[in-house]
Amino acid sequence: MKIGILMTGHAADAIHETHGDYDAMFARLLDGHGLEFVNYDVEGGQLPKSPEECDGWLITGSKHGVYEDHRWIKPLEEFIRAVHAAGRPLIGVCFGHQIVAQALGGKVVKYPGGWSVGRKEYRIDGQDMALNAWHQDQVVEVPEGARVIGSSDFCANAALIYGDTILTIQPHPEFAAPILADLIRLRGRGVVPDDLLANAEARLDTPTDADRFADRMAEFLLKER
Repeated sequence: MKIGILMTGHAADAIHETHGDYDAMFARLLDGHGLEFVNYDVEGGQLPKSPEECDGWLITGSKHGVYEDHRWIKPLEEFIRAVHAAGRPLIGVCFGHQIVAQALGGKVVKYPGGWSVGRKEYRIDGQDMALNAWHQDQVVEVPEGARVIGSSDFCANAALIYGDTILTIQPHPEFAAPILADLIRLRGRGVVPDDLLANAEARLDTPTDADRFADRMAEFLLKER
């Protein structure tokens, strides 16, 4: 099954050198499930011609906000709506979670409660699940037709499902502990409050359920519709 990775941003150079870009992170996360990947540099203006170019789609995270005025945002929203109409499976992560919600009628804001960074506990699909987070923006209004399947005390709309074709999540299952450690060291200082970084750093060795959620993602992409 061919999955198009819609790159809405790129890892910082220092992260990229050690861990690869976002596409490499997702390829590692979803390794072993029989998926092949093709990349589209959406931030650079590259979009697929149609939803049929790939069997399924995945939208990455980004340093940008979905509400910002970038020339690639509206074309991406149009493509999301086309994928939704075509019934192709789509997964969105962090920025991907937010841009899908915005494209389909929801609302995303810079959350007044601030940042969520590091290992966080969620209730997803009725089960407790820990995943690494790195975000300040949140979906605050859920689109009509979407259902909340994941939340935490800090993030009410942490995972959404749209029918049986779109699954989105706010935290980052692709951010393994070494990636998160470098994000804290290289990007967090002076941006994220020190106490949040210290707490995240203290929990780097505590396992997450990223592999379990990766199985959920692969099952969602591969299931017959």
